[in-house]
Amino acid sequence: MKRLFLIIGAPGSGKTTDAELIAKDNENITHYSTGDMLRAEVSSGSEIGKEIDTYISKGYIVPISIAIKTIVNAIKNAKTDTIIIDGYPRSDEQMHTLDLHLSSDDSISLVSVIEVQVSEEVARERVLGRSRGSDDSSEVFNKRMSIYTEPLEGIRAFYNAKNILKVIDGQRTIEVIVEEMNSFINSI
Repeated sequence: MKRLFLIIGAPGSGKTTDAELIAKDNENITHYSTGDMLRAEVSSGSEIGKEIDTYISKGYIVPISIAIKTIVNAIKNAKTDTIIIDGYPRSDEQMHTLDLHLSSDDSISLVSVIEVQVSEEVARERVLGRSRGSDDSSEVFNKRMSIYTEPLEGIRAFYNAKNILKVIDGQRTIEVIVEEMNSFINSI
């Protein structure tokens, strides 16, 4: 059975970097970033990549049918039994669709959802300072932040009710954050 950990956080919260470092230090953990998976598809120039780009370039959420297919395929094809996916879910629809899928698929178990919390000011400084691409402008950041925060209380409540939400302070040094997250994942 595949053991799934989801990491959520605002744009610039460090969730991808945290997950990358944990996977690098643990050969039994595979990390996927939904953003990276989707950007890789865009870079491929495929038709689906062009469709994805129409959403990403404007800061919108990629349709659930494309995202869930990408995520489930990645989990099932992972070389390890422990998988960390960051950047998902970002909406109530994504959360409920994933939950519905996982409830009917006994090959994947959602172990925990880890929220990396940072203030909007810290997130803005980090995103606008990295300038990774056209999706790192102030206008797109504002849209992405709005999309992230709008469903956040519902997502927290849903996973709290399942007793699988873990909140981590993402404004500390990366070493402290990664150590806490790594210890938590390996303790379960």
